[in-house]
Amino acid sequence: MHLKLRKQNLIISAIEKDFKKSTIPIIDVGDSVKMAILIQEGSKQRIQNVEGVVISQHKSQLNTTITVRKTLQNIGVERVYLIHSPLIQSIKIIRKAKVRRAKLYYLRSRSGKATRLKTKFN
Repeated sequence: MHLKLRKQNLIISAIEKDFKKSTIPIIDVGDSVKMAILIQEGSKQRIQNVEGVVISQHKSQLNTTITVRKTLQNIGVERVYLIHSPLIQSIKIIRKAKVRRAKLYYLRSRSGKATRLKTKFN
C-alpha cells in the first residue's frame, strides 16, 4: 500500500516539475510585492500590475498560493494568487517587513498609518 502511494507521489512530482517556475523570488509574509499579471479581455491580452502586501502564504509545491492585500480608495482588497500560474508574468519584492506572525489577518481591521509594517534591513 505504502509503496504504491510513494510511486504515485514520484510520478506526480515529476509531472509538476515541468510546470514549476524557477524565476520566482523567495516570498515571505509581510513582503510588499509587485506582480505583472496577464489579463484576457475578449480576444486581447494585456499585462496589469498589482501591488500589495502578502498577508498569508500556503505552501504546497505547485499549488503554492499567496494572499495579497492592498487598499484602493479606502477599501481593502484581497486576492489569492497561484504563484506558479502561467498568468503571472513576474513577481518583484519591493520591500521586506519584519513580522512575528504567519498570517497578518489583523491588518484587515486597521486603516491608514496603522497598517504600516516595520522594514527589515538585511
